[in-house]
Amino acid sequence: MAIREIRKKDDEILRKVCKEVKDFDKKLWILLDDMYDTMKKADGVGLAAPQVGILKRVVVIDIGDGRIELINPRIVSQSGSQNGAEGCLSFPGLFGEVERPNIVTVEAQDRHGTVFQKTGEELLARAFCHELDHLDGKVFVDRVTKFLEN
Repeated sequence: MAIREIRKKDDEILRKVCKEVKDFDKKLWILLDDMYDTMKKADGVGLAAPQVGILKRVVVIDIGDGRIELINPRIVSQSGSQNGAEGCLSFPGLFGEVERPNIVTVEAQDRHGTVFQKTGEELLARAFCHELDHLDGKVFVDRVTKFLEN
């Protein structure tokens, strides 16, 4: 697989809304594999397609429990609240406190187009929210309540 360039903070693509995926083909599978490898090489826990210059609703996440691929994801329920530190591969070295829901359920499609739901708590819930924000042109600095020293 290929390691792709991660777009950084001033890149205008990070502020654009992504388009729905309609073709579940080899091109999508290559993107998913490349995104996962890019995220792992950068020591991240999540990566959204616009971060590698692709305006598609595609996310990969791995908080240490295995690979999660979300295509055309949307949050279907959320509850609770957590406030914690976040960073972003597109904003290297920058960290801030962000309030997020503590439990989040997403509905998405897998690489074959099959619809599924997945519920995450704590870090996974945070990752879901953070990465889905990217798909709508939002970045974590938009939600920071206090920037942190690193």
